[in-house]
Amino acid sequence: MDASVAAAAHALAAGDPLGALNRVALRDDAPALALRGIAMAQLGDLARAKSLVRSAARAFGPKEAVARARCVVAEAEIALASRDLGWPARSLEAARRTLESHDDHLNAMHARHLQLRRLLLIGHLEEAERMLDGFDAAPFPPASSAIHELIVAGIAMRRLHTKTARTALAKAERAARHARIPGLMAEVESSAQLLDTPAARLITRGEERLMLLEDVEALMNSKALVIDACRHAVRDADHVVPLASRPVLFNLARALAQAWPDDVPRDTLIERAFRMKHADESHRARLRVEMGRLRTVLRAFAEINATKRGFALTPRRATEVVVLARPVEEAHASLLALLADGESWSSSALALALGASQRTVQRALDALASAGKVQSFGQGRARRWMTPPMPGFATALLLPATLPID
Repeated sequence: MDASVAAAAHALAAGDPLGALNRVALRDDAPALALRGIAMAQLGDLARAKSLVRSAARAFGPKEAVARARCVVAEAEIALASRDLGWPARSLEAARRTLESHDDHLNAMHARHLQLRRLLLIGHLEEAERMLDGFDAAPFPPASSAIHELIVAGIAMRRLHTKTARTALAKAERAARHARIPGLMAEVESSAQLLDTPAARLITRGEERLMLLEDVEALMNSKALVIDACRHAVRDADHVVPLASRPVLFNLARALAQAWPDDVPRDTLIERAFRMKHADESHRARLRVEMGRLRTVLRAFAEINATKRGFALTPRRATEVVVLARPVEEAHASLLALLADGESWSSSALALALGASQRTVQRALDALASAGKVQSFGQGRARRWMTPPMPGFATALLLPATLPID
């Protein structure tokens, strides 16, 4: 590596892309192309960055396996920044193994961090935890340690382990300060703010209040019966029943919980569950059928009894019944929560993160665009969607992840 390339690499590691470009901007050899690509990525021109990194990978010869692997890692990082979550994960895994076999442990760890961040975005927490288990980032540079702790904090927040998240963020803040990279320090600060902004809304006995993430954690560990409208599930301290695929049953359960300890009139339940304002005998018959199904689903949690005017829910063990809702409830809230990170997403990446079909996501994006809540740029496969962050609310509960059962 010549002096100019080495100086450009040090500049990039310190978060100085303009300094790096000053040294290699006029060069077209493979190392310079790779460094220019990384610099353009740091400056936000992701399309140009991707092109440069791919050109560098082709320019390196077949015997330069380590250099080609580093280009694959760089392209994966660009894909992650542009929220191209469909980028081939196997290529990144192969590059990581190549780097490890050649004792390039720093870049191998960077590849591992990219894998972990992708898993975190698409909600594969168990797989991320397995990959993270037993891995120690302490021997590596401060910037790598900060990224590692951000990943630990991200998993902890989605698992509702706020104490672990605060500890990890404190370590990340110290490491980022030591690294002196402004972008990294800003990312740590942004993540820390999630713990101090409302993450959900508690509805009980006709009253509502906003809750921080640690309040939600305390609620999940309490003796309350929780109808979770963030994840569409019902749970108490011992059981969790997901109802995301059974919206009628969930809507009935939520209506009963919000009225607890009172009952709910049959016409109100029909309107909530079936979207019918004028009920007839067929709707009442269907309501009886759905209530029977709901009794079966919730038999471990509560009893559902018929009253003169409707139905009432009575918990078996819980001392209280509450509804946990999103801070702001509106159509396509989960989609808006993903877009709230301020990054540009493709519709295919959004579909992957939400576990929905791309066509369903596209229809939702079109509806949000018509309402002025999202905007797109680019055409065809290069089209990306973004929106300004939702001010004042954390989105950790809205991102895809399973509820903790333990």
